[in-house]
Amino acid sequence: MDYNATTPTDPKVLEAMMPYFCEVYGNASSSNHKFGWEAEEAVSKARKQVADLIGARPTEIVFTAGSTESNNISIKGVAETYSEKGNHIITCTTEHKAILETCEYLEQHGYDVTYLKVDETGLIDLEELKKAITDKTILVSIMSGNNEIGTLQPIEEIGKICKESGVIFHSDATQTAGKIPVDVEKMGIDLMSISAHKFYGPKGIGALYIRSKNPRVKVSKQTHGGSQEKGMRSGTLNVPGIVGFGKACELSKEELLTEMEREIKLRDKMIDEFMKLENVYLNGHRTKRLPNNINLSFEFTDTDSLIAGMKDIAISTGSACTSASAAPSHVLTAIGRENDIARSTIRMSFGRFTTEEEIDYAINRLVETVNNLRKDSPVYKMVKEGIV
Repeated sequence: MDYNATTPTDPKVLEAMMPYFCEVYGNASSSNHKFGWEAEEAVSKARKQVADLIGARPTEIVFTAGSTESNNISIKGVAETYSEKGNHIITCTTEHKAILETCEYLEQHGYDVTYLKVDETGLIDLEELKKAITDKTILVSIMSGNNEIGTLQPIEEIGKICKESGVIFHSDATQTAGKIPVDVEKMGIDLMSISAHKFYGPKGIGALYIRSKNPRVKVSKQTHGGSQEKGMRSGTLNVPGIVGFGKACELSKEELLTEMEREIKLRDKMIDEFMKLENVYLNGHRTKRLPNNINLSFEFTDTDSLIAGMKDIAISTGSACTSASAAPSHVLTAIGRENDIARSTIRMSFGRFTTEEEIDYAINRLVETVNNLRKDSPVYKMVKEGIV
């Protein structure tokens, strides 16, 4: 129940990767012999598979170690390249830390950043976005699907606003690529970050989409030392990882609509069952959300006790990148949750290999755990007795 943190590698993906560890082991940059040619051919095939998933051209795909690196390259690279035009960046309060901390870094180096607020469902206000754009704005970065509460932003509308304003639009699609339809042309996305391990590919490999025309987007190098990936990302290519990434994209494209429909049914079943309990709050938009995401707050409990009470189920408090923090989630704070509610929140997420029996088991275990914790809660007893 923690697929938004990472997914198991699909056996078909692993099968595609295996020859590239020991048999076809060449360096894709070695252009003088067949070992390098075979590796380069595999990389080219994977590049097309990734591009096909998101409606891009293969030449617009730059392989990275994952979305965190892609996010850093995008924001810092645009900031440096377009500094003569302006120094203003717009993002959102509920973005992943890879975006927020990169923006904070740029603020320390003379850039201005506007952090758009969200409503109680996690959606930005498009009118506020329009008002925030100035003649100094060079970049808007809004994630397509929130990693904690699952809310899906109106990406196509944001893309249109950016296009009309002549502003570059970057989207962190870590949670949406491979799960819902993503088309960079239709959505007007200029830069997009993806991680393979979020949709049944291997860890440690991702991509950055960089638009090549209408308009052509330029991003300055962030890693020096070689000419790999058109000089955008130096370093020996992770050929097995890239091959697995490509295969994961191919499989997800084939099964995307079928998997999405199945996951929405399971998601709604879980939400409906949990909302039958008293004092439960759904975090994120009810329908405009990732098909596999549930984020709920159970009043009169606490997150640590909920997790401890269900050690046989993998669940999380939210982002895997901040799970060790004692502070309330910045995403929950942004949508207006009070600290005590935020600290009684869990995220459940599932996917391709989750069975309906496992969904039913998770529902029963969580309901049982919440009821047991509330029995032992003095505050809950007082509320039930009308004392508080």
